Amino acid sequence: MSVREIARRAGVSPSTVSLALRNSPKLAASTKRRVRAIAQRIGYHPNAKVVALMSQLRASRVQEAGACFGIISFYDTPHPWEQMIHMTLIYQSMVRRATELGYRLEPFWLRAPGMNYRRARDILDARGIQGLLCFGSSDVEQEFPVELDHYAIVTVGQSIRTRLHRVTSHFFSDTWRALERLHDCGYRRPGLVLGRYEEMRSARACSSAYLGWCEQKLGPSSALPVLRIDRVEEAPLLAWLREQRPDVLVFAHVSHTLIEFRSFLRANRIRVPKDLSVAVITQVIAKSDFSGMQQNQQVMGSRMVELLASLIMNLDIGFPTHPRIEMVESDWVDGSSLRTQPRLV
Repeated sequence: MSVREIARRAGVSPSTVSLALRNSPKLAASTKRRVRAIAQRIGYHPNAKVVALMSQLRASRVQEAGACFGIISFYDTPHPWEQMIHMTLIYQSMVRRATELGYRLEPFWLRAPGMNYRRARDILDARGIQGLLCFGSSDVEQEFPVELDHYAIVTVGQSIRTRLHRVTSHFFSDTWRALERLHDCGYRRPGLVLGRYEEMRSARACSSAYLGWCEQKLGPSSALPVLRIDRVEEAPLLAWLREQRPDVLVFAHVSHTLIEFRSFLRANRIRVPKDLSVAVITQVIAKSDFSGMQQNQQVMGSRMVELLASLIMNLDIGFPTHPRIEMVESDWVDGSSLRTQPRLV
């Protein structure tokens, strides 16, 4: 069965059938449902070779028109990726992948003096921007403005509440894999110290993975109480260490707190790993000497560009009913903060 046969039965044009099968926002929902029902009833299946060819043709038309992606955020600074190494690495990966695919990127500050969302939309339209790559917000309750819902949109992380296509780290898997690695090294009493801000941004995936892993691997009631802190707070952290006596501390926090954590250990004469083994879960471990999971910004930035390009190619515009969420696993980095075998306690 062909597209023309579906069009004949539905009483529409072949181009309308094509748009309906691609879930184009240009068509009424009732039309899309009717066309899809007919296609399903007659057993229509698209020719994969034709689909691939048409995708290439659509992509080439977009690129020939000088396709441009806007880079936005809801931070109070024009280019937040210039101030945080985690974002810098994602931004560099975006630029690299966009260039490879023939797109250009243009930063745009939504919170510039005198700017509002309606004016921002007019400016973005005038610049020919078709899709938006969003770096999120410092406020995890941030909503995406409805004034900008007629673009293809991909955001990074969990900091935008609005249901959007997004690329994020796989916090649950990262925590689980870290615990598995520690268990393989012989550790049997892991404890989790978790940044409250990180817990919100990860949708509580780290604590969920920790509790689930401990129950499955070590048995019921084996998990230590999770210590949640805003910064490296000396009094609660020392009290927790004395009371819980973990044989390895899993420190899941934003990367800039690693310096504070190292200072805390030195100030309290806690030798790592002789007195306490440590594994971190963070954005960038860099040269901290800690072992742990480091986010993969190169893959995250590339995937954001690739996802946005595919959304535009398939006319997937605006706030999605069923968002696509791509989770990128972190990489293990070896440091000097673990023993091969834990100290007996």
